[in-house]
Amino acid sequence: MTPRTWNFLLALVGAVIVAGSAYSAYYLVRQLAREERDKVAEWAQAQRYLQTMSAAEAEVCDVSLYENVLQGNTTVPMVLVAPSGEIIGARNFGERRDADSAYLAARLREAVADGAEPITGGTNAVYYFESNLLRALRFFPVIQLALIATFVGLGYFAVTSVRRAEQNRVWVGMAKETAHQLGTPISAIMAWVEFLRAEYADDEEIGGVAGELERDVERLQLVAERFNKIGSAPDLSPVPVGEVVGEVYHYMSARTPRHVDFTLAVPAEAAGALVAVNRHLFAWVLENLLRNALDAMDGRGELRLAATLDGEAAEITVTDSGKGIPPGKRKAVFRPGYTTKQRGWGLGLSLAKRIVEDYHGGKVFVKDSAVGRGSTFAVRLPVAPPDAPSPT
Repeated sequence: MTPRTWNFLLALVGAVIVAGSAYSAYYLVRQLAREERDKVAEWAQAQRYLQTMSAAEAEVCDVSLYENVLQGNTTVPMVLVAPSGEIIGARNFGERRDADSAYLAARLREAVADGAEPITGGTNAVYYFESNLLRALRFFPVIQLALIATFVGLGYFAVTSVRRAEQNRVWVGMAKETAHQLGTPISAIMAWVEFLRAEYADDEEIGGVAGELERDVERLQLVAERFNKIGSAPDLSPVPVGEVVGEVYHYMSARTPRHVDFTLAVPAEAAGALVAVNRHLFAWVLENLLRNALDAMDGRGELRLAATLDGEAAEITVTDSGKGIPPGKRKAVFRPGYTTKQRGWGLGLSLAKRIVEDYHGGKVFVKDSAVGRGSTFAVRLPVAPPDAPSPT
């Protein structure tokens, strides 16, 4: 069965348990309420019999049974009221409240206002109230539902935490393994570059090719280093926003299709603001956002990298004129495995979110998007004070 089927079955079983418990509690409440009323009726009958008994009957009759009935009720609160409305006595409200006339009068007014029907006991009337046991039993389904909801919530949280931890271990393992696997071909390419330079030292064209290869190898080394750092706390240092954004812009502008108008907008007040970042990892985040934007534009349109200062935070935005994101998918794009590409793993934005939020204490989100008009992704980072030390 699929996970969705399991979730449905678990929800159905939980609903059946809650419904059965609620019905059982309701049945018990009705039974107990009936028993309490019968007990009060017996008490009123005993009280009425003793009240109307003549002196001659008292001499020949055993009244101990009726007295036991009167003394036997120790749970149901009752108020005995004379025909004049005067409270004669009370039981089972508590030792102090049984003698508190103001409290008893208030409870009696509440009972009368609620339409309670008294049970007659001779010329007197008996008003009774729910016992503590009956009151507790009425709230039992609510308490049970709250406990079940708490248990389910804790279970869901535990399962989600375990699943997230497993995903993190998979990502970290995959990233480090990728970095390890890149090491061998990078070393081989570096050796071939040195061979070309030594073998064709007098050929300027080959020398130029070797230089380009060397720069690409350095880039591969940087990528491998970024993957190797995933899963460990990176070193952060205060860096001007304009500097880190400018480096990414210059790198990506040389790799942007010629039919894409790629611009940079960083005002002076934002350019000088300091943010605590790991240069390599944060540059990878911005590059990833820019590459996703280029993929959404199909090699044609407008792409804008910008930075602004908003209070105590710096906001870096990537705006494209691509396909856009439907409203219901704006959060889903950051989930592992979500991709619209035929050849994509759906890990880029997920890793970017992890780097920004877990390592840099910032936030990455879809700021604006409309299908057919493009999207704006934003990264917000807290601004570091000018004299901030390099955090680790």
